[in-house]
Amino acid sequence: MMEEEELEFVEELEAVLQLTPEVQLAIEQVFPSQDPLDRADFNAVEYINTLFPTEQSLANIDEVVNKIRLKIRRLDDNIRTVVRGQTNVGQDGRQALEEAQKAIQQLFGKIKDIKDKAEKSEQMVKEITRDIKQLDHAKRHLTTSITTLNHLHMLAGGVDSLEAMTRRRQYGEVANLLQGVMNVLEHFHKYMGIPQIRQLSERVKAAQTELGQQILADFEEAFPSQGTKRPGGPSNVLRDACLVANILDPRVKQEIIKKFIKQHLSEYLVLFQENQDVAWLDKIDRRYAWIKRQLVDYEEKYGRMFPREWYMTERIAVEFCHVTRTELAKIMRTRAKEIEVKLLLFAIQRTTNFEGFLAKRFSGCTLTDGSLKKLESPPSSTNPFLEDDTAPEMEELPVEKGDLDQPKKPKAPDNPFHGLVSKCFEPHLYVYIESQDKNLGELIDRFVADFKAQGPPKPNTDEGGAVLPSCADLFVYYKKCMVQCSQLSTGEPMIALTTIFQKYLREYAWKILSGNLPKTTTSSGGLTISSLLKEKEGSEAAKFTLEELCLLCSILSTAEYCLATTQQLEEKLKEKVDVSLTERINLTGEMDTFSTVISSSIQLLVQDLDAACDPALTAMSKMQWQNVEHVGDQSPYVTSVILHIKQNVPIIRDNLASTRKYFTQFCIKFANSFIPKFITHLFKCKPISMVGAEQLLLDTHSLKMVLLDLPSIGSQVVRKAPASYTKIVVKGMTRAEMILKVVMAPHEPLVVFVDNYIKLLTDCNTETFQKILDMKGLKRSEQSSMLELFRQRLPAPPSGPEGSSSLSLMAPTPEQESSRIRKLEKLIKKRL
Repeated sequence: MMEEEELEFVEELEAVLQLTPEVQLAIEQVFPSQDPLDRADFNAVEYINTLFPTEQSLANIDEVVNKIRLKIRRLDDNIRTVVRGQTNVGQDGRQALEEAQKAIQQLFGKIKDIKDKAEKSEQMVKEITRDIKQLDHAKRHLTTSITTLNHLHMLAGGVDSLEAMTRRRQYGEVANLLQGVMNVLEHFHKYMGIPQIRQLSERVKAAQTELGQQILADFEEAFPSQGTKRPGGPSNVLRDACLVANILDPRVKQEIIKKFIKQHLSEYLVLFQENQDVAWLDKIDRRYAWIKRQLVDYEEKYGRMFPREWYMTERIAVEFCHVTRTELAKIMRTRAKEIEVKLLLFAIQRTTNFEGFLAKRFSGCTLTDGSLKKLESPPSSTNPFLEDDTAPEMEELPVEKGDLDQPKKPKAPDNPFHGLVSKCFEPHLYVYIESQDKNLGELIDRFVADFKAQGPPKPNTDEGGAVLPSCADLFVYYKKCMVQCSQLSTGEPMIALTTIFQKYLREYAWKILSGNLPKTTTSSGGLTISSLLKEKEGSEAAKFTLEELCLLCSILSTAEYCLATTQQLEEKLKEKVDVSLTERINLTGEMDTFSTVISSSIQLLVQDLDAACDPALTAMSKMQWQNVEHVGDQSPYVTSVILHIKQNVPIIRDNLASTRKYFTQFCIKFANSFIPKFITHLFKCKPISMVGAEQLLLDTHSLKMVLLDLPSIGSQVVRKAPASYTKIVVKGMTRAEMILKVVMAPHEPLVVFVDNYIKLLTDCNTETFQKILDMKGLKRSEQSSMLELFRQRLPAPPSGPEGSSSLSLMAPTPEQESSRIRKLEKLIKKRL
């Protein structure tokens, strides 16, 4: 029983002393210790075994027990001290809290005392300053009253003086006094309810009205509307009156300016009446000469009479422009049938020159007046075609390729006077447009006649195909017309001119370019089979002569130049025309027309070379390939094809040196045309013996190498062919080689032959498989079983790459067939 109670006690003790891992970790962090007794996983047995590892160590057991008891006693003392120390902690805390509360109460009492004293001090300050504030208000009101009385005295005296000076026409003194009176009167706006102030204000307004009427009467007397005699010089009274008018209602100033300018231009209306001979367009220079003399006369006589900020000289010039525009529009409507192109251009040129003179002489600040209509913005001067805007007819300079894409000139400053007079010519610009239509029609006809008379361009393979001279002449004329029309108008006439441009761009493409493309003929004799077999070179003339090939290349280069230049022409027209009309300028249709000419030219070049190679391919298909006994050098038909390629391609390449991209297109189109045709003729070669297939494989490889070298054939400078072209040739000719390899392979066992066909050609077409069987010369009974097997094996996907397929094809061949293949490879290496 005692033992059981001890065990229960020990278990309870261990249960009480069991701590959670988090608590144990916190104790280790606060009180780190290396003592085994402090470990959470303390094991008494292990600890005792550590103290007494051997039986001999039990000899000092008493010493160890004493040390442990001593340690226990020290721990008990420490625990007792800590427990006793914690006994008085609660009492000390309560005492500290009471002391803090007492201190807070004392502090609150002191703060309240300070607040009470501050309120008393503020009340005391208010009582002290109350009287001072009253004195400040009294001073401010007194100052305002004195100032207002002074202003009132000044206003009253000024109004009396103003009325007296007005009666005596002392405008110099009135100008200074009136401004001061008006400034003083502004201070009394809030006192207008007082009768005396309102009466003074009314007297000032009455004085202003009287001054305005009096000044207008003085000007009417000095510059009467009727009569031609003028005073000899400016009047000081009128000069001072202008200063007064600056202060008065702006309508007075406008009335003075209007009457003076009207009187100043009255002589002009008489001299250049509609029924006068000098009023017509051929003597338009006299109008501008007259106003220039009048402006000089005004500066000498009246320049100092009007204030500078009135810009009277500019106003006279602007009003002259308005009057001239009205008069010219009226007379041109009456005599519209007499207007000729040269006369119209002469008048417009002289007018634009005069507007340019005004832009240099004046700033154009008066054009913003509400009485003047806002004119359209002047045309942009960023056009690189613009060479001389003072000559009515531009000098015809040759247009080089890329002339439309020259660096732009710095933008000239806008001319605010542009169109001020010349706007009246715009309704009559149809005469100019019709004239340009007629001139361009005659120009196209002359181009056609010159081409027929001079014939096609001479071959020039050293410098490349030249652009037809007529193309440069056409765009020189376009440049001239565009510059002239942009000077005349940037509105609807530019749209009409663009329509004319479109019309003759299409006519040029049809009559000069498409109309002169060489026609394909069938009169040239072809190579016969016997001549091919005898390898007689040069027995067949090319479909196109050398001159025709050069003409084709020249037309292609011209169309390419026209395409690029037309695109730039569209951009320049959009720069010239008004922003609201840019969407109506579209030369896409004309650019498409030139693109069609380019495509047709390339197609003709391809057809010519393709047709030249047709007899050779026909001869290839008619040869008895089953009778070929040995593999030799390349066949005669290959030599004939290479000969035609070497004859045509260098000529085409040299004549398209300036348009390399179109030569690349020619090469690609020829490869896409020739290779399928070669494979078609290859299928016609039946039956083929093993040796014949080897010979065809050699010929195919030779053609493949020639085609890969086609872009640089016969050239001293060897360039790498474009990747797009090389890909087409390799893909097409590799298919031809695979067809021949299938033909060379033995047809037994059938399963291997069919599988190798599918792997090599990846062609699931039964018709192609039938053609290959015909090339092998198999009987119909044999073909039927192979076709049936082919249809059965068709769903099986090809396994392995092409190289492994080739190896699998060669694996089942006998030793004799392998030796023949090796022999063929040696012949190919020798040929290379």
